[in-house]
Amino acid sequence: MTELRCTAVKCVYNKEKLCSRGDIQVQGDHAKTMDQTACGSFVERTGEGYSNDCSCGCDTIHIGCTAETCKYNEDKKCYADSVDIEGSHATEVQETNCGTFRCRE
Repeated sequence: MTELRCTAVKCVYNKEKLCSRGDIQVQGDHAKTMDQTACGSFVERTGEGYSNDCSCGCDTIHIGCTAETCKYNEDKKCYADSVDIEGSHATEVQETNCGTFRCRE
């Protein structure tokens, strides 16, 4: 599994910059830059009472990835040692990105 840090603090799965979902999906089929990627698992936290309190945040996680051009993508799975999901002000999927994305040479 990959170590994950997430700054998308408005996501329902974000627990102190860790993810409580257990797995995520990075999108960006033909991405050339990290701005063309997104965390497809992002769900905006709305209201004070709505959160995913049933799980703790994890620092290692399974990451599926459709960014075929990323050098860490092998058979639609991420094999980077660590991944940074960015989107500190994100309220929707398109406002997040994979800060670890590197286009294959």
